[in-house]
Amino acid sequence: MAKRTTFMLTVNPKIPERLSRLEELTNNLWYSWDRATRALFSRLDPRLWEMVGHNPKAFLRRVDESLLLAASEDPAFLSFYNSILSAYDSYHSATIHCSTVEGIEAHDQVAYFCFEFGFHESLPVYSGGLGILAGDHCKAASDICLPFVAVGLLYRQGYFTQKIDGQGNQLAAYCDSDFEDLPVTPVSRADGSDVRVQVKFPGRIVMAKIWQAQIGRVILYLLDTDLPENSQHDRLITHQLYGGDKTMRIEQEIILGIGGVAALKALGITPTIWHSNEGHAAFMMLARARELVQQGLDFASAMEAVAVNTVFTTHTAVPAGHDHFPEAMMHHYFESFYQELKISRETFMALGHTNDDHDFNMTALAIRLSRMHNGVSKIHGSVSARICRDLWPEIEAEENPVDHITNGVHIPTFLAQEWTDLFDRHMGPEWRNKLCEPEFWSRIDTIPDHIFWSVRQTLKSQMFYGIRARLTEQNIRNHGSDAHLERLLKLADPINPNVLTLGFARRFATYKRATLLFENLDWLRSILLDQERPVLLIFAGKAHPADHPGQDMIRRVNQVAAMPEFEGRILMVEGYDLRLARRLVAGVDVWLNNPIYPLEASGTSGMKAGINGTLNLSILDGWWGEGFNEKNGWGVKPVSEQLEPPLRDAEESRSFYEILQDQVIPLFYDHGKSGFSAEWVKMAKHSMATLLPRYGARRMVEEYIQKFYIPASQQGVRYTQDNFAVAQNIAAWKAKVRAAWGGGWIRPAGESPLASLYTSSLPSS
Repeated sequence: MAKRTTFMLTVNPKIPERLSRLEELTNNLWYSWDRATRALFSRLDPRLWEMVGHNPKAFLRRVDESLLLAASEDPAFLSFYNSILSAYDSYHSATIHCSTVEGIEAHDQVAYFCFEFGFHESLPVYSGGLGILAGDHCKAASDICLPFVAVGLLYRQGYFTQKIDGQGNQLAAYCDSDFEDLPVTPVSRADGSDVRVQVKFPGRIVMAKIWQAQIGRVILYLLDTDLPENSQHDRLITHQLYGGDKTMRIEQEIILGIGGVAALKALGITPTIWHSNEGHAAFMMLARARELVQQGLDFASAMEAVAVNTVFTTHTAVPAGHDHFPEAMMHHYFESFYQELKISRETFMALGHTNDDHDFNMTALAIRLSRMHNGVSKIHGSVSARICRDLWPEIEAEENPVDHITNGVHIPTFLAQEWTDLFDRHMGPEWRNKLCEPEFWSRIDTIPDHIFWSVRQTLKSQMFYGIRARLTEQNIRNHGSDAHLERLLKLADPINPNVLTLGFARRFATYKRATLLFENLDWLRSILLDQERPVLLIFAGKAHPADHPGQDMIRRVNQVAAMPEFEGRILMVEGYDLRLARRLVAGVDVWLNNPIYPLEASGTSGMKAGINGTLNLSILDGWWGEGFNEKNGWGVKPVSEQLEPPLRDAEESRSFYEILQDQVIPLFYDHGKSGFSAEWVKMAKHSMATLLPRYGARRMVEEYIQKFYIPASQQGVRYTQDNFAVAQNIAAWKAKVRAAWGGGWIRPAGESPLASLYTSSLPSS
């Protein structure tokens, strides 16, 4: 019998000429904030659209060709298609929509490095807040035509998909992405070959392929080591986001930082402003310093030239969240750098040392090799200054140069379509150009209350439909009965969405205290079980697979939700992702946030809720500490940080219970003749009017431009002129001061010089 050979055959549909630009639309993440584009694909085959997880590129590879042919002859579809192309072309035509960003010169280019980027669920190279923030930064840069490129890693496995079993255990499933299904394309040379860069590792060279993703007018370059010429170990470097041990982490950060600099050089991109979003990318600064030393500068001068146009943003208020590596590991990977930088091992290691830690700290490296540093809210700026106080031992923490720029969210992405349609009708299309003008948003008050409330209820109904679908799937998989499912879904009724609904959805880290409302179950029962004024509490979120306390919190939520009296009143929805997040922030009535103060660096989910008319009830930490004005939601003043954790939890949970019982519930259920609470609508309108213009990503990026990017560019020009003369002069001056510092004396003005004999010598720096 002849031996048979099995072949894989892929058949892609042929796209009709009339619809030829569909492929272009799938390769630009503009669709991540343009809902009409996503609706265009959904209209072709709604069932397939759901099956591919709302991924346009995957959809177009699988759609039935006959549907495309029919659509190419359908006048209604063609009209819709052409209107989208018109909007797309208009957006991308800089001469029509963009004016020069004031202060940014024609030669300027921002290079933005980050470990993860979250644009849409169709590109799963993100895990949570850091990635979504980075994605929103790119989108806002595109909106204002900022010359901007981003650099990251292309993970074969992004963050995990979450399932929750019948016992409340989180089950993490990782799936390899098929890059042909992702909105990315390889970067090619003129001859069609892929652009690759070499990154030197101990005893070997690791190759990295460069891919690109288009985000409106912005390009994100992604490095990938899964190449045949690499060893099996090295192919796995970019395999999984936040996977592996410290060895994998440092190797990923080397590829991102050092490989990222090499990638931009290979592409002929010469940034004038370098932005490291978190310390993961700080090796980028060492790579740049090495290039300058190879050009003839000494390391001290190279360090000045690198630092002066480098921006560093830190996103964590938890000291343990700052990456650090053992000195022996750093020596293993960077021994060759000592010679290339022409410095000693001790000088190199000192770049990452702090007073209380002998490990090499990436935040310390980032601060020493940058001149602009910031936290991501006013509170977090102060907290970061305290965390980094050892880097400026001569001054008080509050006097060190850690600044802050409060995060923002990309409004076109997270503002529900129903609101954009309503704003078009009542405020005119110009609202899109007024996103940073608070006085304009007072016009929200002119929207009739009943129409405003109708939109809120519509969004809640849509959320309930989505939640019911997920809980139904979860119940079937866990072998639950129909009767039990009916009990679970009794309040999540899209036909009658009149129940007060509270939402808590975010990463399940211990400091975020997802289970704070369970401190006093008797009190919680009295709040949730009122037959006249029912309350529904919805949870969603993932814990890192290595975070066992975080997973215990998920189990605790499920345990309490399974108590007979709480069934159907507390829901834990699995599979938290961007799509579910968009539903929740727009659909719930109240967004809860109860972190341990002051560990919430910023938090952006509450911003997304606020711009959609959802009211925040939160600890006054992160962004809410500056956003709350006593009329746009509710704030819980944190108790003393000196209290023991159990006492703190008891005190702050009591504040939540009291606010819910005395203010939130009575206000929501204070229905007038119209069937809704006019005062609730008034507060929701005020929330939108005060938060939308203050917490958009466009405002955030414009602050970066004015506060950091323009000074970085201008200083960079000064320091590089005349063969880096200023950088060399500054380095020489600092060396002279350090050398003489130990011989200095302090005496009161007007005192005899002899009195200095009795003073102390200044400490050496």
